[in-house]
Amino acid sequence: MSLPEDLDELARTVIDGNLYMTLGTSEADHRPRLSPVYFTHAGYRTFYWVSSPDSRHSGNIAARPEVAIVIYDSSAEIGRGRAVYIDAAASAVPDEELPERCAEAFPRVDPGAVAFEPADLGGDAPLRLYRADATGYEVHLPGRDPRNASGIDTRRRVDPVPRA
Repeated sequence: MSLPEDLDELARTVIDGNLYMTLGTSEADHRPRLSPVYFTHAGYRTFYWVSSPDSRHSGNIAARPEVAIVIYDSSAEIGRGRAVYIDAAASAVPDEELPERCAEAFPRVDPGAVAFEPADLGGDAPLRLYRADATGYEVHLPGRDPRNASGIDTRRRVDPVPRA
């Protein structure tokens, strides 16, 4: 495969191979807030998680929807790190969209996870469904990778969304 296809596939592999992503939001004073969240995705475009609207990261999203996400393989050997960095716009899913979005977010779930229904996440429920729509992607390319002539860890732009 050509270099871009290989890296696009690397991004898909890392996303599909992990249950948690680190969600980066911005506090009012511009300090970063990092939160690990269990996630699902739809077509590598939209990333979903469930959270309390009272959590700090949820409040940050309501005020400043631009987020950064990293999904990484924490089991990788030193010097062989694999990660996907995602820029996105995040928001709580409105109640009227919950039937469609729950079906997209929870077509199947991992053992121990919950396939939430719209009634679990709307109205006066204590949890909400959140979504992040990706606007850009990069993968971590270790310095040891033979495709990396610099020998220094870098990031490379990718597009993991499969072509129709």
